Amino acid sequence: MPDTLTPQLIMAFDFGTQKMGIAVGQSLIESATPLPLFPMKDGIPDWNSLLKIIQQHQPTLFLVGLPLNMDESESELSLRARKFARRLRHQTNIDTRMVDERLTTREARDDLEYYQAQGRAKRLAADSFAAALLIQSWYRHPVGVQP
Repeated sequence: MPDTLTPQLIMAFDFGTQKMGIAVGQSLIESATPLPLFPMKDGIPDWNSLLKIIQQHQPTLFLVGLPLNMDESESELSLRARKFARRLRHQTNIDTRMVDERLTTREARDDLEYYQAQGRAKRLAADSFAAALLIQSWYRHPVGVQP
């Protein structure tokens, strides 16, 4: 069970093969802020660029969305997201958890439409909002699995 009493800076990833949504959150105030999309090349990040972003934010916990099918079975994308999470943990030595991301992208698209209507979401995308939703769900129910 994760330590929910110690303040944490959380970085979440909505893994994708062409692009990846990233968000950061501070557990003390339960914030979740989407960042601009991160480009991927066939599911592989530019690790140097990604590590610079990580260094900039100094997270203490990573959440990686686990794209399960609605029947809870895993797909090829699930396996690739797990591989990314393992490499992330290996590259940084930061605690990394997989979090069920079913329906987050749909909810994120609804949120994004709201923010775009207000003119507040110019460089963001549903994937970044989905990553922020992973953080928000973590605050409500801090359960994740090892990659």
